[in-house]
Amino acid sequence: MIRRELYLDQIIPFMNQPLVKVIAGIRRSGKSVVLQLIQGELLKNGVEREHIIYMNFESLEWMDILDAKALYKYMREKVEKLEGKVYILLDEIQEVEEWERAVNSFMVDWDVDIYVTGSNSRMLSSELSTYLTGRYVSFHVLPLSFKEYLLFHDIPEEEEKEVLRDEFQKYLRMGGFPAIHVANYEYEGIYKLVYDIYSSVILRDTIQRHNIRNVELLERVVKFVFDNIGNRLNAKNIADYFKSQQRKVDINTIYNYLEALQGAFIIQRVPRYDIKGKELLQTNEKYYVSDLSLIYALMGYKDRLIAGALENLVYWELVRRGYEVYVGKQEDKEVDFVALRREEKMYIQVAYQLASQATVDREFSPLLAINDHYPKYVVTMDNLWQDNIEGIRHKHIVDFLLEDWR
Repeated sequence: MIRRELYLDQIIPFMNQPLVKVIAGIRRSGKSVVLQLIQGELLKNGVEREHIIYMNFESLEWMDILDAKALYKYMREKVEKLEGKVYILLDEIQEVEEWERAVNSFMVDWDVDIYVTGSNSRMLSSELSTYLTGRYVSFHVLPLSFKEYLLFHDIPEEEEKEVLRDEFQKYLRMGGFPAIHVANYEYEGIYKLVYDIYSSVILRDTIQRHNIRNVELLERVVKFVFDNIGNRLNAKNIADYFKSQQRKVDINTIYNYLEALQGAFIIQRVPRYDIKGKELLQTNEKYYVSDLSLIYALMGYKDRLIAGALENLVYWELVRRGYEVYVGKQEDKEVDFVALRREEKMYIQVAYQLASQATVDREFSPLLAINDHYPKYVVTMDNLWQDNIEGIRHKHIVDFLLEDWR
């Protein structure tokens, strides 16, 4: 088990604070491990084991606790036998109906410190405050970053550049679900494991949760989005595509399916941002997948998707580092990412290789047109082209993912 320092560093400052720590992310992304690491921190800090109540609601042990009332009854029997603060760790809590009511009561009635995990994006949204009355702080756990991949495989970041770039090629093909990195699986085995993860997410967190009846259409929507990672996309685009295939689909159905897929953390919508007007736009957003291996497991590996795949990795790296990320519009040009964090801002273009002058012009010109002094990067896999242009820095994606450029 590796220490996922990125998440522990975020969560530990909130230990023993009167806030529910909500840890959310796609299934098998490592939330349970983070919860176990938190338990280890508590024990290391002198908390007695009997004062830690750990429940995983995917276990049959807790199959009879189906709603808030049953959870509260069980917890009361445990907590009221103990003196002093009690630490409550609840894994995959979304399996309990109206769990928020029970957790809110825990906070009101007892001296407790609470940590919960779940596989529903609603747990990261302001909607949750309706139930927890502002008494929570949320964290999004993602599959392994490239930095974590190296740690998982015991490869130092100080390795030679060629070694790191070779490892990146493997990471690009394997994805970041921790379960696939515990043994030396071939790609076929990896994609089978990931397909099983995908099937579980689709069934339990999408179809069942949203009562979706037309499963075949949902699968088609997933494949269309996966095939267009990094392209501008919206519900109308998808409906028009189906119409061109002589299949009439209601645009609201497509919209609902996209929302359901986001809710299960399969995809993430990224809105567009007018750089000049400094406002969000309502059309032609982009979608990125929570882990590239989901695409390969469902559709096979495709070299033609490499540019979108690199964009996908850069997007999530920015999110991991705490940025709000948008697709930029600069008059008639597009900037792949505008990243905002407090008073900071940066602009990023992503490409596979700068193979010709035309490609160089296409990638650098949108950034050159932005008249401010915030950092600007072009990120590629190019091993030969090294130049910076008028303050716009070119970085190999391995360097971008590993360097502390924050």
